[in-house]
Amino acid sequence: MTTTVSRRTFLLGAALGVVAAASVDIRPSLAGRHYTGLVRGTAVGGYDPVAYFTQSKAIRGAKDITTEWDGVTWRFASAENRDLFTANPTKYAPQYGGFCAYAVGYGSTAKGDPKQWKIVDGKLYLNYNRSIKRKWERKQSSLIKAADKNWPKLSQ
Repeated sequence: MTTTVSRRTFLLGAALGVVAAASVDIRPSLAGRHYTGLVRGTAVGGYDPVAYFTQSKAIRGAKDITTEWDGVTWRFASAENRDLFTANPTKYAPQYGGFCAYAVGYGSTAKGDPKQWKIVDGKLYLNYNRSIKRKWERKQSSLIKAADKNWPKLSQ
């Protein structure tokens, strides 16, 4: 018997595969409670967490302007940004350790992409990719509430 798979069925299966891959548990990439899979041992994929707040964009941090906090290395574009972070790291560190806010909202973990970010109520959130970020934005209030409840268990 020969089975023909329709284009719709194929695309649906591919989409489900992407969602499954996005929600793969990546705890081995945890250093402390931060996702460091993009740049091993470095938070936010090496991007400057302060720049999101002060320059409203994702800026790569320099390898020689760093600090250690909460078990990982943080990079900064300037010494001034490093000093701001050092004075109040929880103000600038991404929520949920830099993991995807959408995934954490659904009780799972996935990498956070430093280029897919948003500041909500003075807090930095990262998401897996542009498509997931758009989905998260449509339900961000309820997903933030759910993620706030899920994160303590996921980060153990």
